[in-house]
Amino acid sequence: MQKLLIIQTAFIGDVVLATGLLESIHEAYPQAQIDVLVRNGNESLFTGHPFVHQVLVWQKKQHKYRNLMKLALSVRKASYDTVINLQRYAATGWITCFSGASEKIGFNKNPFRFCYTRTIVHSMGTEQGIHEINRNFQLIAHLKGVQLKKPVLYPAATDLEIVLPYQHKPYICIAPSSVWATKQFPKEKWIAFLDGLPKKIKVYVLGGPDDVPLCEEIIVASSTENAINLAGKLNFLASAALMKNALMNYVNDSAPMHFCSSVDAPVTAIYCSTVPGFGYGPLSSKSNIVEVKQALDCRPCGLHGKTACPKGHFNCGFQIEIAQLMATLPALTKQ
Repeated sequence: MQKLLIIQTAFIGDVVLATGLLESIHEAYPQAQIDVLVRNGNESLFTGHPFVHQVLVWQKKQHKYRNLMKLALSVRKASYDTVINLQRYAATGWITCFSGASEKIGFNKNPFRFCYTRTIVHSMGTEQGIHEINRNFQLIAHLKGVQLKKPVLYPAATDLEIVLPYQHKPYICIAPSSVWATKQFPKEKWIAFLDGLPKKIKVYVLGGPDDVPLCEEIIVASSTENAINLAGKLNFLASAALMKNALMNYVNDSAPMHFCSSVDAPVTAIYCSTVPGFGYGPLSSKSNIVEVKQALDCRPCGLHGKTACPKGHFNCGFQIEIAQLMATLPALTKQ
């Protein structure tokens, strides 16, 4: 295996979890050239990555299928020995088949699995309890010498410099937003959490450019005077660097949780409509999971988040107690 391509065109968190494969493959085959293929917007995760030779980007926002054709031609021209497709959808399956690679590996749920040289059964469900990094690892478990590794991101020196001014005093980070509404701890609960924090603790509120209004609304509505809105001001790697040295990070079942896993940052992951049993739980050495205490017959309401609570009450979010979050604060902040 001299030249290898890993395809993961899903959301940010999925790409972060896929970096575990980079760690596994590089350790066993340090001379192999490893390229990755991601959707536009996620390529910055690999800026300066020590194991990645090239990042291929599928521009999906405009001329989606025209760009897919161009990308497929580029992949075929690159003459990869091995293509590993983590996605279960037709577009990436077609790229895999068209690649011309001698070894084409993917999951059995992809419509183009018939042309793979190796197909792995994909299992997901609360009864399985298999983490996503274990599911991904099954794709390469047959390779000699590979071992399961956790995902890792590599913030550059510039990222560390960007966040250094924010690290002079003890702080926590919160990331209140999510792509899916039912994965997002309610805004009112975030406000209550900030209100209950010790007055001396610094709070950095993280998110993307689209999250600026929500983060600002939470800060303004709370009584804290120590919260700073950093939404839209830090890139992915700088956010991970800031979270790494936080006393605690409070996140939804979303990408920031996986940022924490990638730098072994302390994390409290809040689960509303989804459950850890789906296999996307935190991997940090200091990890806490917070979810509603009582069993709800409507939870989980699906494998992924939804745009709104199907029942209209969102009890899986509103019935989580603020005390559950407070209990994961490091002892020094409670003095």
